[in-house]
Amino acid sequence: MNFSLANPVLVEATRGDMVESFHRGAMVVVDTKGREIAAFGDIERLIYPRSAIKPLQAIVLVQSGALEHFGLGATEIALACASHSGEAIHTEGVRRWLNHLNLDETVLECGTHYPTHRNTRISLTREGINATPAHNNCSGKHAGFITVACHRGDQVAGYIEREHPVQQRVLDVLEKVTEETVITAPAGLDGCGIPVVGMSLKGIARAFASLGAKRFSSARRSEAADRICQAMAKYPEIVGGTGRLCTAVPLATKRRVLVKVGAEGVYTGLAMGSNPIGFALKIDDGSRRAAEVALSWLIAKFCGLTTAELDQMRLWLQPEVRTVANRPAGIIRPSADL
Repeated sequence: MNFSLANPVLVEATRGDMVESFHRGAMVVVDTKGREIAAFGDIERLIYPRSAIKPLQAIVLVQSGALEHFGLGATEIALACASHSGEAIHTEGVRRWLNHLNLDETVLECGTHYPTHRNTRISLTREGINATPAHNNCSGKHAGFITVACHRGDQVAGYIEREHPVQQRVLDVLEKVTEETVITAPAGLDGCGIPVVGMSLKGIARAFASLGAKRFSSARRSEAADRICQAMAKYPEIVGGTGRLCTAVPLATKRRVLVKVGAEGVYTGLAMGSNPIGFALKIDDGSRRAAEVALSWLIAKFCGLTTAELDQMRLWLQPEVRTVANRPAGIIRPSADL
């Protein structure tokens, strides 16, 4: 089956008087009982959610008691949920975290890349400083896995392997909160080396709705959900970074709506309040620009934003296409199919 043709066009990019490009995808919004509020495209097809499920993976860290054992708290929870930009607030936070464990960043098995934050990357290059594993956008999540391993007495080396006790605990939690059989789902490796498993957008959205409601099958997991939401809302600049949508959305919505990016055009999120919802989307061609516009449309449509909040989201909802000389040339916008 050609999935790219099965899904509707969610986003289109114009140049001058013509639509130049378009992006197909699927997305779903559900309530805390998993009932569909809105659905577009094939929401049952398995996808790799990539980093968009870091808040769900962080449940293992928070409910384990490891944070209290090592004197850690909300800052570290936010880092565990982050796909950060490699700014000082991120790298220094990860290094301090590992120091609490009497470790350093050489134990991180996520690999090294330069910061995605442009000014930080330029600064390192000018000063002749090499990037380190702490600059990896997933270093906080990896620090969380290492913390769980240390707390439970597991061997730290190899913590990214699917057979390692930490990853087995993570897979067990993902299976329970998504209500899907992820243990036997298609599997692969994420960019940072940890296991990825196939999940449906509907299952992922259901898990985020429960996260936003702080209501899971056990009191301990529900308490962990509350702490994760509080940490992401309190430190959105840690979860994303300067100029990032994961930071902009909580700030624009009085910290009521939380979102999380994943590679290859994936976004997840939740809206807290009297009627919590969860949502998830995937752009078929992996485009982040399209995912950001689709997500912004979803938030504007289903999260009950005020006029002031909508105004703050407007730049994300319809960003400009500009020339190299910075002249306006077109826009990226939600498609007529929406």
